[in-house]
Amino acid sequence: MEPAENNTRSLNFIETIIEEDLQNNKNNGEVHFRFPPEPNGYLHIGHAKSICLNFGLAEKYNGLCNLRFDDTNPTKEETEYVDSIKEDIRWLGFQWENELFASNYFDQLYTWAVQLIKQGKAYVDEQSQEEISRQKGVPTRPGTESPYRNRPVEENLLLFEKMRNGEVPDGSMVLRAKIDMSSPNMHLRDPIMYRVLHAEHHRTGNKWSIYPMYDFAHGQSDYIEGITHSLCTLEFEIHRPLYDWFLDQLAEEGRPRPRQIEFARLNLSYTVMSKRKLLKLVEENLVTGWDDPRMPTISGLRRRGYTPESIREFADRIGIAKRDNVIDVGLLEFSVREHLNKITPRVFGVLNPVKVIITNYPEGKEEMLTLINNPEDDAAGTRQVPFSRELYIEQDDFMEEPPRKFFRLGPGREVRLKGAYIIKCEDYKKDENGQITEIYCTYDPETKSGSGVQRKVKGTLHWVSVQHALNAEVRLYDRLFLDEDPAGHKDRDFKEFLNPDSLKVLQNCMLEPSLKDAKQGDKVQFQRLGYFCVDKESSPEHLIFNRTVPLRDSWKRK
Repeated sequence: MEPAENNTRSLNFIETIIEEDLQNNKNNGEVHFRFPPEPNGYLHIGHAKSICLNFGLAEKYNGLCNLRFDDTNPTKEETEYVDSIKEDIRWLGFQWENELFASNYFDQLYTWAVQLIKQGKAYVDEQSQEEISRQKGVPTRPGTESPYRNRPVEENLLLFEKMRNGEVPDGSMVLRAKIDMSSPNMHLRDPIMYRVLHAEHHRTGNKWSIYPMYDFAHGQSDYIEGITHSLCTLEFEIHRPLYDWFLDQLAEEGRPRPRQIEFARLNLSYTVMSKRKLLKLVEENLVTGWDDPRMPTISGLRRRGYTPESIREFADRIGIAKRDNVIDVGLLEFSVREHLNKITPRVFGVLNPVKVIITNYPEGKEEMLTLINNPEDDAAGTRQVPFSRELYIEQDDFMEEPPRKFFRLGPGREVRLKGAYIIKCEDYKKDENGQITEIYCTYDPETKSGSGVQRKVKGTLHWVSVQHALNAEVRLYDRLFLDEDPAGHKDRDFKEFLNPDSLKVLQNCMLEPSLKDAKQGDKVQFQRLGYFCVDKESSPEHLIFNRTVPLRDSWKRK
């Protein structure tokens, strides 16, 4: 295979390794990647980075990329998670070469474990987990060997078979590799390969009573599949010597041997990226589920209105590094804002309505105004929006005593209604609580947008015709946490930093009638307000829109 042609972007360090391998015809010039999630939760934006990396490299170098589920812990894994992972990858725009499971290889892994026992490189240990951990010691001092380390091969084989047959209770025995109890790398101090676990597996049922540990299953699964470049996040760097040790014992000459390469995981400000912590939010009903639009899960981002293109662009922007760092969530928000600006139609939505009555506009009259759908996209065309004597505007767009730089509506002030006319406030009415209920204006019929009249005013407001308005629920989502690093405080629970204003639900919002047929996932820009999408709970009888992001980054101002 020929290396990819150079482009304007410099190669990252993984691409440099791959191109060197191709130039040296390593693995017969082939490249094969895998994305190996554990199906114990929903994927989040950190997984999206890994998905884009593995599948993107396969596309760039005309290679292959498998989807392999690391399903070696049946107590935490469910088919629901398998299905959600596949949906997320497809939505991001990628398709795997093979759909595989670590459980596909349980028989082969068991055979290899028996082989290592016969070679004197593995043994059954009957100590408790606490005793094993204590004997491993600390990196600066050698550990203590297990009293079972040198038991006869035949005895190990017999005990391992009993473990497999379910004849011993959970936690009573483990199979350990016999490596080096004095190694400064703690992962080489006789690591556990198998544990006894009487649990039903989502694919293999009750066939097995023992399950392989990640460090044993992962590298051998890579080897079975012919993976050439096994890309992992940096926390697995210290595991690499063990990854290589197992391959040294079991790999055969002439077959592609995987190489583990580590890169920095994605750490995002104002969120948590731990599946365990995300699961807590779900289980404690602090969010509505894995796809709550405040969650950093791919399904949550999708429901909030993020696009696959924006997430792929975000992954490309942050690049691939060798050192961990924290990425500002504002960059993710910028990426979706930039893409939605290009593709979304502009529509009118009034979230906190107050009525405006144009007293000199003929009663009963209505006219259709032609408005541009998206000034960024000529192909988006135009739409017809009804205009009438009574309109809704935002409550915040009117002030009784406006300050000097308030360029919206106030007593005696003029503004332009976007795409329509210039109006002037003549009077207003309040209820017994002092709330403005109606604003009385006059309009200048000579100032219709597009008429060529040159008279200008500083303020332009969006609006919706009362007679034609659609009533909708609008959910204003914001960042889930108030702290940039909610999980970084060792002495405090990350949940203490939850943002109490991360969701505001507004009822009786008024939208223009072009949205009456809006379907789940449809995306729009409510002019002057932000980008919104139709929620999965929406119906023609009860429209629900989620705010994806405001038009501008309001957090910087905060």
